[in-house]
Amino acid sequence: MDESIREVAPPFDDLHSQSSAPSAREWRLHGGLFILTVLSTIFAGMALVADVPFSEPPLRTPVDYILYLPLSYLYSVGALIKYAIINPDVIVNGATFSASLLAILFSHEMGHYLACRYYGVDATLPYFLPAPPYFVAGTFGAFIKIKSQIPTRRALFDIGLAGPLAGFVVAIPISLIGLATITPSTLQGSGIYFNDPLFFRIIARVLRVNLETSSANPYYMAAWLGLLVTSLNLMPVGQLDGGHGTFAVFGERTHKIIGRAAFASMAVLAVLGFWWHGSPSGFLYTVLLGIMLKVKHPQPPVMEPLGTKRVVIGILTLIVFALCFWPFPITIK
Repeated sequence: MDESIREVAPPFDDLHSQSSAPSAREWRLHGGLFILTVLSTIFAGMALVADVPFSEPPLRTPVDYILYLPLSYLYSVGALIKYAIINPDVIVNGATFSASLLAILFSHEMGHYLACRYYGVDATLPYFLPAPPYFVAGTFGAFIKIKSQIPTRRALFDIGLAGPLAGFVVAIPISLIGLATITPSTLQGSGIYFNDPLFFRIIARVLRVNLETSSANPYYMAAWLGLLVTSLNLMPVGQLDGGHGTFAVFGERTHKIIGRAAFASMAVLAVLGFWWHGSPSGFLYTVLLGIMLKVKHPQPPVMEPLGTKRVVIGILTLIVFALCFWPFPITIK
């Protein structure tokens, strides 16, 4: 999602010779990671929709206590697999979640990749990162690595914002399907609650859906996660996508000031989120932004004016961020 940029600039007049085609080995590597991520997100989608309680191993010996957590994990994975075999619709829901989420992530990364190809910037194919079952929705996300310097201010703007805007466009129909097919919930009591971003709230008002008494489905969860990823990437910090856009629009000095202000704001929201909503998720945001603040953003060799069209796109991107971002995305009761 965020890109690694090398600071050694290629000759500007050789711009379009810098982008190299992926090798057969690279296709195998990226394709293999993508297939593993498909499988891991299918399992994650199954876990989201299946009502399978967490399994605990018998505790008979001291070794059982030492291995309690890994054994509980393995038992739970096994229980979910058995449940899915007996109830094939669970596998269908898992595949629906996987396809929806990966469509958003794939569009995001291909937005970056195709923009790089357009400007002759050498970049890898997307790396998709699978996650173990029951962890981070089956994936740690995806990213591309930029291997040559971005040559101009306009190229930096376009490459940085092409990803989140492409991902958001794909998330729109998935969000509509998810909210149009949402069903009333009968669940009460404690648990983890996913608080809806502004975009969901607007759609729900139009469709006359009561989100507070509804149960999530695979489309809803995929879109919710996709919008969360989009909002995180649009944070105006370091070499996150929003950081690229901020640097292109305002320059190095203002980029640093805005990045530090975003970090400080997120730190305050993290404390309030833990206090009011019982969720530590904001601290993960804060740590990530703190790391990104330490990464120096390279200066493109050519800093030409962006032009009116890109200023309008920048304003639209701010609106997209406002629609996707919610200060307290998770409540734990």
